[in-house]
Parts: sequence; C-alpha cells; structure tokens
Amino acid sequence: MRRLFPVTDETAAPDSGGRPGEDVREGAGREWSLAELAAAYAYPEVEPGGPLPWLRANMVSTLDGAAQHDGRSQPISSATDMRIFGTLRALADVVVVGAQTVRQEGYRPARARAEFAGMREAAGQGPAPAIAVVSASLDLDFSLPLFTSPLVPTLILTGASAAPDRVAAAEKAGARVVTAGDGIGVDPARAVQVLAGLGCTRLLTEGGPRLLGQLVAAGVLDELCLTVSPMLTAGDAQRIAGGPAVTVPQRFTLVSMLEEDGFLFTRYGRS
Repeated sequence: MRRLFPVTDETAAPDSGGRPGEDVREGAGREWSLAELAAAYAYPEVEPGGPLPWLRANMVSTLDGAAQHDGRSQPISSATDMRIFGTLRALADVVVVGAQTVRQEGYRPARARAEFAGMREAAGQGPAPAIAVVSASLDLDFSLPLFTSPLVPTLILTGASAAPDRVAAAEKAGARVVTAGDGIGVDPARAVQVLAGLGCTRLLTEGGPRLLGQLVAAGVLDELCLTVSPMLTAGDAQRIAGGPAVTVPQRFTLVSMLEEDGFLFTRYGRS
C-alpha cells in the first residue's frame, strides 16, 4: 500500500490549498496497518435498542463493470484488495456466500488471524467468522475443507423444501443446515433475521452477483464496499449484482474511499 489515503467531504489536508470535497491524502507513502484498516471499516456502533443486524457486501469491479474474469474475481483483484478482504472478514460474525461462488472460487473455511485475535475477543466473537452458504439445492461437495475442517461449523441457508437426502448429507459432513425460506429457495430478508437470531449481527457477503442482486432487491443491504479495479476486460462477464431490476434505484452515500496503485477502495452506506 504505497499510496493509500482516505477521502472525506469535510476538510482538505492542512496547507494543501484544497477545498471541502477534495481528496485528503493522509499517510501517503506508507502502508496502513491492519489496526488502522479495521478502524476505517468498523461496523457501526449500535445504541441499546438500535437496529440490528448490519449487512455489508464486499465486491470488486473493473472499469467496464466486470465482476469476474474467466469466472473468478482474483484476476481483477490486487494485494491491497486482498488485505482489505481479510480485514473485512476479521470484523464479521459470518460471511454469507452463494453456492455458485463457493464452487467457482474454491471457498475454504475462514482462518483465525493472530493480528485480529484480541479485537475479536474484545467484541465477543469467536476466533474466525462462520461461512454461511446460500443454496436451494444443496448441490455442494461436502468433502471439501469448508465442510470437513472449519474452525467454526459452516452454515447452509436453504428453504424448507430442500431435499431431505441432501440435508442429511450436509449434516453428516458437519454443516449446520438452517431454514431461511418457506419453499425451495432462501428469502433474503429472512436469512438476515435468522442469522441475527444465531447471534450473527455483523454480516458480510462476498456475493456472487446473483446473491447480491437478491439482497439488493430485498432491500436488506446496508453497505457496499466496492473495489474499483483499473482494468478493462470487455466480454460478457457478470456485473457485481444480477437478477431482476429494482423498481426504483436505491441511493447510497459515499462514506470513505482509499486509493493505491490506481485501485479505488470505496465504501458506500444506505442513504
């Protein structure tokens, strides 16, 4: 992170000659520590009786809107993007991900990070976030480490009509199957509330595009952490969110922005 800096809309850097609304480049030329990143991306503090839970998404997109290249997000990412990716995971109680993304990206269980151990303990969190896989069919490879050797048992969110044999296979592998819909599929709003009922109020989703589109359409997304990659891919890759369009576009507000090597790390909150 050679040139990572925050952007605010209140004041310009001292003696910069800038105006409110311009970039504030603090700490340029040095790498931000994980503690500083954790503070920059901290979940909102909830007042007693305040709204719970809080769902944020973390996605990456090229300049021409591609969320993937050759079916994976890694080719359009960067080392700094992965550093923030790890920080966001370390802050979360649970990572919600679609089954197709699990298959394409080769998902593994979240690991404990010594750098965040004290912070998680102070927040009353376990050593690592749980992974919650959203799947109607439960067409998953239960021999993968995600199911056989996680630090925290992997959750599978599915509908009440899920095939009993697949549910049994998932539970035999050590996964916890949670009903979050009355039919075959998952109701996004219900999934959020079910996870909150399990004590997971700091939620993070890493997509994929179909799942993110469902969360947007259901109106349950509170925050989007979007990395804008300085790349062009053309082709027919998916956008960060897919599925039916919402009736009225939802407005989000820029909360913060970091930059390094042409990558923009933006954070938007619900207006």
